[in-house]
Amino acid sequence: MAGLYDDVGPVLRAGELADAVLAAVEDDNPGKDVRVVDRGDYIRISTEGQCRVTRASIERHLGRAFNLAALEAEMPSFSGRLRTRQDEFVWYLDKEGR
Repeated sequence: MAGLYDDVGPVLRAGELADAVLAAVEDDNPGKDVRVVDRGDYIRISTEGQCRVTRASIERHLGRAFNLAALEAEMPSFSGRLRTRQDEFVWYLDKEGR
């Protein structure tokens, strides 16, 4: 049974970048329920099992070029494991689903 403990994704400082990442996550995870917990100073963005965001989607929502590595500076935490590539970040659960 899936639930909140199966959610993965970034925790970001609130602001322009967080808004762009949220919109990009919605674009890059079609058909998935994107959950947002807004705590004022930061937001938690998550999807069940796997959450993907691409540089292209973030750039589209920011309206400018963006170095995806800069996302780490605005991401004090995340849930799940994180695989980083030059053009995408993917948060996921481990093989056992924990």
